[in-house]
Amino acid sequence: MIEGGAALLTWLGAALVVLADGRRGLAVGLGMLAVGFTALAISGGEPLAGVAVGTGGAIASVQRWRHGPAAWVVMPPGSTPRLVLCVAAGLLGLWLAASITTGPGGPLRFAVIVVLGLMVARVLTARDAPVAITAVAGLALALAGASGLAAGSPSLLPYFAGALAAAGSTFLPQSEPHGA
Repeated sequence: MIEGGAALLTWLGAALVVLADGRRGLAVGLGMLAVGFTALAISGGEPLAGVAVGTGGAIASVQRWRHGPAAWVVMPPGSTPRLVLCVAAGLLGLWLAASITTGPGGPLRFAVIVVLGLMVARVLTARDAPVAITAVAGLALALAGASGLAAGSPSLLPYFAGALAAAGSTFLPQSEPHGA
């Protein structure tokens, strides 16, 4: 039950990153992603991995809260295609995780599939650097979480690398447009 809720939380966080253009919406979405992947790692028997992913996601979320357009800007005009993408990705990810792939870890498979798809789509469609960098941080968290899909007990290195990439990406310099 906890894994299902954590997977749903990751999808909602990814959807918020896709639907938001302001720093507050992006930060909350990234924070939801971090909490979801942290819970999935801990419930998978990797508490240190969960702490690493949670810490990296928290740093990235706080950095996003501090930099970028100072507003929520969730679902600005013209975002209906993004909303359709979020719903379709959720349904497709659920179908893939539940029916096509077999074995334990369905919630983690769902979270990884959906977040990877939505973050790649957001990176490709982002117009502003803060939005793209937030999507890259979410992508790094999803790749760290995907380490839990490995057979046996995975190494902690991918979790730490993903957390470091998520946190480090938000420290990249972001150019501000200077219109004339």
